Amino acid sequence: LLAEAKASAARTNRTLTKVIEDALRESLARRSDPSSRSKVLLPTFKGNGLQPGVDLDSNAALLDLMDEHDRS
Repeated sequence: LLAEAKASAARTNRTLTKVIEDALRESLARRSDPSSRSKVLLPTFKGNGLQPGVDLDSNAALLDLMDEHDRS
């Protein structure tokens, strides 16, 4: 693999570091492509929906609500 990377660097007049950086960048970009991800199905449960005052953007607020629920 290293020999192939060195040969690619020589063919394209780039440094070995640049070849490795470009390959890693391409690999990471493919992984973060949303179209390549499989969909995740989350289970749903019956209930009354979101309770008033619940802030889903605040982990601390959610933890406080869960603690209050556990104490009651």
